[in-house]
Amino acid sequence: MQTLQTDVAIIGAGTAGLSAYRAAKAEGASAIIIEGGAYGTTCARVGCMPSKLLIAAAEAAHAVSMAPRFGVNPLGMEIDGRAVMARVRSERDRFVGFVVDGVLALPEADRLVGHARFIDDGLIEVGEHTRVRAKSVVIATGSTPTIPESLAGLGERLIVNDDVFAWQDLPRSVAVVGAGVIGLELGQALARLGVRVTLYGGSHGSVGPLTDPRLIAEAHRVFGADMHFETQGRVVSAARNDTGVTLRYARADGTESEETFDYVLAAAGRHPNVASLGLANTSLELDAHGVPRFDPATLQAGAAPVFVAGDANDVLPLLHEAADEGRAAGRNAARFPEVEPVARRAALAIVFSDPQIAMVGKSHRELVAGSFVTGAVSFEDQGRSRVMLKNHGLGHVYVDRATRRFVGAEWLGPAAEHIGHLLAWSAQMGLSVDDMLAMPFYHPVVEEGLRTALRDAASQLNHKG
Repeated sequence: MQTLQTDVAIIGAGTAGLSAYRAAKAEGASAIIIEGGAYGTTCARVGCMPSKLLIAAAEAAHAVSMAPRFGVNPLGMEIDGRAVMARVRSERDRFVGFVVDGVLALPEADRLVGHARFIDDGLIEVGEHTRVRAKSVVIATGSTPTIPESLAGLGERLIVNDDVFAWQDLPRSVAVVGAGVIGLELGQALARLGVRVTLYGGSHGSVGPLTDPRLIAEAHRVFGADMHFETQGRVVSAARNDTGVTLRYARADGTESEETFDYVLAAAGRHPNVASLGLANTSLELDAHGVPRFDPATLQAGAAPVFVAGDANDVLPLLHEAADEGRAAGRNAARFPEVEPVARRAALAIVFSDPQIAMVGKSHRELVAGSFVTGAVSFEDQGRSRVMLKNHGLGHVYVDRATRRFVGAEWLGPAAEHIGHLLAWSAQMGLSVDDMLAMPFYHPVVEEGLRTALRDAASQLNHKG
């Protein structure tokens, strides 16, 4: 077994890990990046890109199904599940190929393949072939799907989002357990592609990342009209049988439902992928889930030269945040003991459902009651949205009472991915509601709905002096 010395060892060659490696090298440090699985980021292989490919197919099918409402009568639509999944896999492999090419372009001496395990604070064993002695370490091992105990024992009938993108064909039926981002996106896409889907929400009745009670209620209504959505309750049991899986669900109102499906998709969130790192062999303080306790500002674990970045820290499990955190972690690891906070951008998260969801700045839950006003717009009668028959949803903007500054938004409506960017830029620039209303709004566009919400907020502020 060979032993290598390096300034910075990075465990994980995903988005955060690659950013950390490049940042450390830019500081003039030596660096080794370690990967225990196949190259290719979560985003490219099983996350952002393949899910959007499936959603794009679902949007095409939905557009055809809506055509008669415009007076356009299609000759007939057939969803070819094999063709749908062939394109998903082909384009997914293309995206993964770009990532793999980028990793393989790194110096061979800086790349190690094998499972990483700490022997002590600064010594990492890779596979059974190499030990790495590092001055600093970046843990960027990503996350893995969480499997609820109620779904244990289902064998190959239990799937996670990673498995969906390996399908050769679409199944007849799927139970989606969890109404978070993954469950909402994949559940709706599969339903629009002709799969019988029931989306099972959790005990709190939440939908995606929404925290505003009025938007959650609207989401229940809108998505419940598009697919079978059990909004609030818990899975009591899930048992295999000759035809698939029979799932029993206890609703919050005390009633129960029971259905049989080909597969159960566990979409109950993800958790940091750190269990096999041997962290118990280090002096790091670990939380109840075995993750090193770290400073969210600097990503540093205690006083040690160890930094936790990307999905492995579960702070903001989004690609652009992982890239930012990776750069900060790599820089801090190379400069240690000089450590600086991560330069955070305005918070922005988007769900590619229909209607889309955007979360910007502070959420409703994070704001202090009475310190802000809520400007609202309903898309039911918003001009451009109604023209396109995409007039579903509700948008809320939150404006500080004392400063008139825009502080956040929760948005459920058409083009939320674009409106979310406008709002995130406004938040990062510290604009007031008056600054935002002074910006140009073309007619007729969906963004006029944003102006309606901003005017509503300004009116409330003006009325209350």
